Amino acid sequence: MINKDLNILHNFNVLYLEDDESLLKHTSDVLEDFVNNIYAVKTSKEALDILLNKKVDVIISDILLKDENGIDFLKHIKNKNINIPTILTTAHTDTNYLLEAIKLKVENYIVKPINLKELLNTLHEVLLPIIQEKEIRKNNNVIKTISAITDSKQVEIVKFIINSLDNENLFVASYTDIMENFSISKPTLIKLFKDLAEKNILVKVQHKTYRFNESALENI
Repeated sequence: MINKDLNILHNFNVLYLEDDESLLKHTSDVLEDFVNNIYAVKTSKEALDILLNKKVDVIISDILLKDENGIDFLKHIKNKNINIPTILTTAHTDTNYLLEAIKLKVENYIVKPINLKELLNTLHEVLLPIIQEKEIRKNNNVIKTISAITDSKQVEIVKFIINSLDNENLFVASYTDIMENFSISKPTLIKLFKDLAEKNILVKVQHKTYRFNESALENI
């Protein structure tokens, strides 16, 4: 299997559902070195609680759990309109399970015993399209935001703002921080932020913190 750039996993949160406590701990200990957060649980009830209260980017779930079924769990969360990429792990090759997984549009499955390199590469394959989609959306946001302003000097600042957004679309910086990196006057910078605020593109939420309102670009 070709080695992947596993650094892309660092920004993602993983929910791992496995009732074998030893396997759960071993695999989680490895994954925590590669991902942002690993939420390791033994029951679907715990898993649902995580989904309702935490940001989860991908689910890894065993098919057969103690007194329950991973497939049923996935059906349950999809009925709640929770649609998150999923990787199934199974010690079984029962065709019925795999057919059910296909119907649920599960992204991939791994046969136990888990090969950790295979698991990491599978995570990469599942999450890479999300990163690519985010990059495309980011570039589109740059183009649309630039079209909303008229001063070409501000283009690099717009790119900087969008490329600096965190996972919650928040940008944190003061005018001084920006001026230290770009040759732009404070009045020009203030005008840019005012223009973006008037168009509801950049919303100030607290001191030095702004939320990039992507939905405001839809009408541009």
